[in-house]
Amino acid sequence: MNYEMLPAVNATLNGISAVLLTIGYILIRNGKWRIHKKVMLTAFGVSILFLISYLIYHANAGSTPFTGEGWVRPVYFAILITHIILAAVIVPLALITLFRGLRERFDKHRKIARWTLPIWLYVSVTGVIIYVMLYHLYK
Repeated sequence: MNYEMLPAVNATLNGISAVLLTIGYILIRNGKWRIHKKVMLTAFGVSILFLISYLIYHANAGSTPFTGEGWVRPVYFAILITHIILAAVIVPLALITLFRGLRERFDKHRKIARWTLPIWLYVSVTGVIIYVMLYHLYK
């Protein structure tokens, strides 16, 4: 199998996740909870696909070193480090948020979703930024 296409697939899945999260937020703010639920479950599914693809890629291709120099290097690593830390944090947060919503524990769902959404959005958007910096700006 050719694993070279997977970073682009991963970035696309991250971008789709960010768009779905934003749509889900807008929907719930407008009281459209049924479609919000469907959109958020789809965002979760897309994120699971991302994780599978990401693990397959890195298990087979290893890591790609960042070759940028100068001021962009610390910027890249600051984004990367916060992305990695928050990517680890978002997994349990997203699961708890999802299960509370599915169990209709909306008071508790709302409380944790206020933290989950911005972190999940940050991880999704910075995933795309990291991809662009790593594979398109300094390759």
